Amino acid sequence: MSLTFPNRSRSYDEAGKRIRFVGHDGMFQISFSIAADAMSKMQPGTAADEAGYLAAFDTASSSIHDVARNAYARTRKSIYVLTAADFR
Repeated sequence: MSLTFPNRSRSYDEAGKRIRFVGHDGMFQISFSIAADAMSKMQPGTAADEAGYLAAFDTASSSIHDVARNAYARTRKSIYVLTAADFR
């Protein structure tokens, strides 16, 4: 099966400074998070708060999901942390 993102929910983890979201490969749930600084680099001018990061995620969700799919295709794990280096 391929990785899909049928659930559009995402949340901001203040302690970890990252946005969390999930993908699904068949019946398996794959956890992803993207570092807040990566969001700021992808979307210059992003407000450095929960609302700003979530809005930036929503704007770039298609490319974020593409990067997540690529990471999952390379190494099939259950948890991923995406950083700015993944978005080159």
